[in-house]
Amino acid sequence: MARKKPLVVVTRKLPDKIETRMRELFDARLNVEDVPLDRARLAEAVATADVLVPTIADRIDAEVLAHAGPNLKLIANFGNGVDHIDVAAATERGITVTNTPGVLTEDTADMTMALILAVPRRLTEGAAMLTQDDGFWPGWSPTWMLGHRIWGKRLGIIGMGRIGQAVARRAKAFGLQIHYHNRHPLPAHIEEEVEATYWDSLDQMLARMDILSVNCPHTPATYHLLSARRLKLVRRDAYIVNTARGEVIDEAALARMIETGELAGAGLDVFEREPAVSPKLLKLARQGKVVLLPHMGSATVEARIDTGEKVIVNIRAFIDGHRPPDRVLAAML
Repeated sequence: MARKKPLVVVTRKLPDKIETRMRELFDARLNVEDVPLDRARLAEAVATADVLVPTIADRIDAEVLAHAGPNLKLIANFGNGVDHIDVAAATERGITVTNTPGVLTEDTADMTMALILAVPRRLTEGAAMLTQDDGFWPGWSPTWMLGHRIWGKRLGIIGMGRIGQAVARRAKAFGLQIHYHNRHPLPAHIEEEVEATYWDSLDQMLARMDILSVNCPHTPATYHLLSARRLKLVRRDAYIVNTARGEVIDEAALARMIETGELAGAGLDVFEREPAVSPKLLKLARQGKVVLLPHMGSATVEARIDTGEKVIVNIRAFIDGHRPPDRVLAAML
């Protein structure tokens, strides 16, 4: 008798190629309408599934996991970050958690570099000039739309993991001086490759950079890592770029300091209370002081397919009795 396929509940619409493969391999319950599941439907999902495939938009906390049925043994997250999943609570219930590291690195680094360019060079302001007022543009002028050069500036990378290193390689090619703060220094050969300077003290690094790029994960230790106190250490003419997680920065303090001229500006792809965006930040965007994107850092066809394929590999390894290659432990966070 053929072995029964595991019931895999997927919380959001995934690329057609991935959904087709999931239907072939599993008893896949898909979200073809792509409507986010509310708390009640998440509770129903964990109560019935053998495997849950959530995304960053789904909060799988202890309250939701309290509804977990006896068959739920794997949460195969569609994405790298797992700050939306209570990994410790899952582990206590005998549920394995996996993620999809590595697949978003290059795309997120591309978007980080795009924001590093967009903010000092006022790209969105310039583009808006040609779409507002019926495209009226008076023509070139020596003193019009002046931004700031990034070549030769000091870039401070906060979090020098895969994405941080990929940002460093790109930034070096643009002539930026690379500095970084990390829990531990990188191996010497990587530092030499990107000509990076390590700072053990985040406070000291913040005070000396022209541009700061946030590339660390959101964990309890990094919540408001850039607090109001630390933001006051940053130079008034510096820019901050965040493509990691909104919770890493005290967003209210950031908006207030840009509004009062204590910071030059910011490029943000993530927000502290997504999908809500601070009205102050929206106002600053209309004034050209910040560039805001709707969490697009990893939004490429290639990244989404690669992510889905990693999810499938983790599920297949688990149901075949093997340790999933991308298992996440609470101690890792």
